[in-house]
Amino acid sequence: MSDIVLFAAFPYVAVVLAIGGGFYRFRHDRFSYSSLSSELLEKRRLFWGSVPWHYGITIVLLAHLVAFLVPGVWSRVIAAPATLYTLEVIGFAFALAALMGLCVLIARRLTQQRIRSVTTIMDWVLLAVLLLQVALGFWVSLVYRWGADWYVHTAVPWLISLASLNPQTQYVSSLPWLVKLHMLNGFVVIALFAFSRLAHLVALPFWYLWRPYQLVIRNR
Repeated sequence: MSDIVLFAAFPYVAVVLAIGGGFYRFRHDRFSYSSLSSELLEKRRLFWGSVPWHYGITIVLLAHLVAFLVPGVWSRVIAAPATLYTLEVIGFAFALAALMGLCVLIARRLTQQRIRSVTTIMDWVLLAVLLLQVALGFWVSLVYRWGADWYVHTAVPWLISLASLNPQTQYVSSLPWLVKLHMLNGFVVIALFAFSRLAHLVALPFWYLWRPYQLVIRNR
C-alpha cells in the first residue's frame, strides 16, 4: 500500500501542483516568475556557487533525461564497459560540482546579512530540498555503482508507466531506501516548482527579443 501511495499517487499529485500552481501564479502574479537575482548584493561567491551548480545540475539532468527518452540508445551506448566507466566518472564529477556549488550558495545566504534579509521561507525550503536531492544523488552514485545501467531497468520503466497513466511500482519497490528517497524527493522538487523561484525556468527568454532595455542602477 505504501508503494502505491508513494510511487503511484504522489508523483501525479506533484505534477498537478506544479502545473496547476504554475498556471495560477502566471495568471495572478506573472511578475514573480523571476529568480530574483542577488548579484548586486554580492557577486564573488555567487560566481563560485552559481557556475558549478548550474553546469553540474544541467549535465546531470540531461543524462537522466536522455536515458528516459531513448533508453534503447542509452543501453547500447553503455554496453561497452569503457563507455560506462567514462560516463560514471563524468556524472560523478558533475554531481560533485553541483553539490559544492549549492553548498557555496547556501553558505552565502547564511553568512551575508543583506542576502539573508531578502531570502524567503520558501527559498530556504527549496534550498534544503535541493541539497537533499543532490546529496542523495551523489551518495547513490558513490555507493550503488553503475547507476547509468540499472537506472534504465528500474527508474525508466517506472517513469514511463507513470507517463502512460499505468503506474507499475514493481520496478522500484525492491530498490534500496536511499534510492527510493532520491526518486521521491525529485517529485517533491516538482511539487515545489510553482511555489518557488524554480518557476523562472519556464519563463522562456523570448521576451528579450522585443522588450525595452532595462536600466539597472546600483544605489550605494
